[in-house]
Amino acid sequence: MSNHDLFYSRRSVRAFLPTPIPQATLERILLAAGRAPSGTNTQPWRVAVLTGAALASLIEKLIAATLDPDRPTKYTEPYVYYPRQWASPYIERRRKIGYDMYGLLGIERRDIERIRRQWNRNFEFFGAPVGLMFTIERVMEQGSWMDYGMFLQSLMLAARVEGLDTCPQAAFNEFHTIILPHIGAGENEALVCGMSLGYADETAVVNKLKTERASLNEFVKFLE
Repeated sequence: MSNHDLFYSRRSVRAFLPTPIPQATLERILLAAGRAPSGTNTQPWRVAVLTGAALASLIEKLIAATLDPDRPTKYTEPYVYYPRQWASPYIERRRKIGYDMYGLLGIERRDIERIRRQWNRNFEFFGAPVGLMFTIERVMEQGSWMDYGMFLQSLMLAARVEGLDTCPQAAFNEFHTIILPHIGAGENEALVCGMSLGYADETAVVNKLKTERASLNEFVKFLE
């Protein structure tokens, strides 16, 4: 595919095939992503790649946590991802992708149980054979988190070069106290997010979701 097609082909996939991914392929993706820019070449990213028993064991722990009656108070996110106070146009965009996705799945807005089950698919990595967990040293500041975003985008595009798809997931942050010890992270590390990686299941209805993007005049100003 052309360079521009590569960008347009990236999407968040929420149903994967179980097809294993060779380690050599994963290494190519990670090495390419490691070329992402970072302030003074600090390269603040750390990645745990989970497959096989390590992935299955984490999924088991996460599923158990979703069923914990004390979940709302026992598990909390380590940082605020979304705005504390929503404003236009962001709230409308957030609502639309929710309506579109659940509409594809035939889930009504008031069907809280089915919505919950679909959300919890995050913690099964949507059936992907590879789970990625991203951490950063706690001493790093806001600029390094900006660098991290460039690394994540580079990784997702490198996956597309290999014919693979991804789903970046902040949902895992709720269970950072489970994930960090599972991946052997040090006390000085914080969880940034997780990601599912594999071949998309093109027969899955949820993967028919097409997210809209703003037009140039909504986010660009040309000055002469």
